[in-house]
Amino acid sequence: MFENIIGNQAIKELLAKTIENKTLSHSYLFVGIPGIGKKLFAKEMAKKILRFEGESHPDFMCIEPEENSIKISQIRLLQKKIQEKPIVADKKVYVIDNADTMTKEAQNCLLKTLEEPPEFAIIILIGSQESAFLTTIKSRCMILKFRPIEEEKIRQYMKDKYGVEGISQNQLEMFQGSIGKAIMLKDKQEQYEKIEDMIENLKQKDLMEIVTLAEPLYKAKEEIFEILEYMNIILLKLAKQNYLYTNCMEVVENTKKRLKQSANYDMSIDDLVFNIWEEVN
Repeated sequence: MFENIIGNQAIKELLAKTIENKTLSHSYLFVGIPGIGKKLFAKEMAKKILRFEGESHPDFMCIEPEENSIKISQIRLLQKKIQEKPIVADKKVYVIDNADTMTKEAQNCLLKTLEEPPEFAIIILIGSQESAFLTTIKSRCMILKFRPIEEEKIRQYMKDKYGVEGISQNQLEMFQGSIGKAIMLKDKQEQYEKIEDMIENLKQKDLMEIVTLAEPLYKAKEEIFEILEYMNIILLKLAKQNYLYTNCMEVVENTKKRLKQSANYDMSIDDLVFNIWEEVN
């Protein structure tokens, strides 16, 4: 059970035991950073409880955000459906993914169901921000806190599943224990290696050479904030050896602010590259 999911062994054992012993709670809250398998755990748990394979079952429902949030209308539909008796199994499982995006009205609406759930119903809430949930919601759920995946397990998984090798320590730190993030960035390894090369050569190369190395920055408008975070990971390590790199981190943070204020993209990157080079030379 859960053998195809990486990490969080203690939670695997706990859930397997409760399913086997039929001591399931009516409501669960799975919390942890994005990309560590919380939804996979919830779906696998539903499959074991309802005894089905594949992606669909008449007694299983997964609710996703609509326009970036879970609306009260979605919770009202859940409340209507959850009162209906199971069609095939003896249980019904409802998963609310990104449940921390529920509006306050939606949470208050859900609370009524959590207070008096049908005996055959199991509700699994999934979120990354525990603080986003009302205290009354949390008090009625069994809270399971998922841990980030170990770096070596991510490295091995990416090699076995996708044939990705040579992941640097800086890249592993950027993943922050999230396999989801590692998968999302698996095709951009070369791009991140160039960024790393640029930063580590700030003192060795002249400005024009650095501008050439910075080419990926100009092409990464859609993911620039992830790249800026990566730059700070590298700069923080260098700052422990030379305080000048601390000033470079301030330049990166200022660039983030400018871009969030819709400043001209290319000009902001020009300033970023020039200023971090100037800070260490």
